[in-house]
Amino acid sequence: MNELPVISLQGLRSPYLTERQATAAELGRACRDIGFFYVSDHGIPAEVCEGVFDLARQLFQLPAEQKQQMSIKRSPHNRGYVALADERLNPQAGADRKEAFNIGTDFPEDHPDVLAGKPFRGVNFWPPIEGWKAGALDYFAECLALGRLIHRGFSLDLGLAEDFFEPHLKQPIATLRMLRYPPGSDVHAREDAGAGTHTDYGNITILATDGVAGLQVRSRQGHWLEAPHVPGAFVCNIGDCLMRWTNDTYLSTPHRVKAPERERYSVAFFLEVDPDAVVDPRDVKPNEAPKYEPITCSDYLAGRLNATYEHRKG
Repeated sequence: MNELPVISLQGLRSPYLTERQATAAELGRACRDIGFFYVSDHGIPAEVCEGVFDLARQLFQLPAEQKQQMSIKRSPHNRGYVALADERLNPQAGADRKEAFNIGTDFPEDHPDVLAGKPFRGVNFWPPIEGWKAGALDYFAECLALGRLIHRGFSLDLGLAEDFFEPHLKQPIATLRMLRYPPGSDVHAREDAGAGTHTDYGNITILATDGVAGLQVRSRQGHWLEAPHVPGAFVCNIGDCLMRWTNDTYLSTPHRVKAPERERYSVAFFLEVDPDAVVDPRDVKPNEAPKYEPITCSDYLAGRLNATYEHRKG
């Protein structure tokens, strides 16, 4: 495939099973062939999408000291601010040239899971900006609903009950991540200077972009494809956890971000399943020999994050 497909999700909302199955089949082909696709007719209002970029700009314009007070190094639950060069998605290539801010499923401090120290069940950091928390949580909720809808399509394509994933998506490990890439320079000349070549860790990523080029996707033949901004659409891709769950029926795809020519913002929504959900290929592909052992989502994600951040090692 030379281009990433654009898939309308209108059919997934149809009352007719045949129309839902037709859209599911489009999703399935993309997940098998390239692992990346755009979704249109997703149902998230344009003003909500535009608003989250305003929130990101406000956040990253804060003084460095304020951002560091919300550092991800202060959270064992993958929440908070990631400074420039703190992340190495491709450790062999070096540090990434971007800053980020992570928000997880929002829990109060007295929630039983928070008090028990359950993995990925911590509290969020919130910047001292009026209306910021409410706006971020609105966008988070919209993306979560969209992710659940897409999973219904996956279920149909895989020949499962349409609601197969729903019991595992009640309070999932979902992360809303705002990203800022400063303009490139000769000092940072490697091809994946913005974000090192990697595959995503979870089930699916829903990415909003601002129109500045940078994202590239590696085809099955090893060629790098541009993933340009498509107005009104999100870029979606399969993560390693879903690849594992489907016994490699769906394939995650390496991708990278070049250092942009001008400042670039993007907003990613990473959707995993509930922390205690057991990812077992035998549940999705019972007639195939499993290529992977069962593992809980939280254990799998922790292992991947521990390899990415120095502060999590050990």
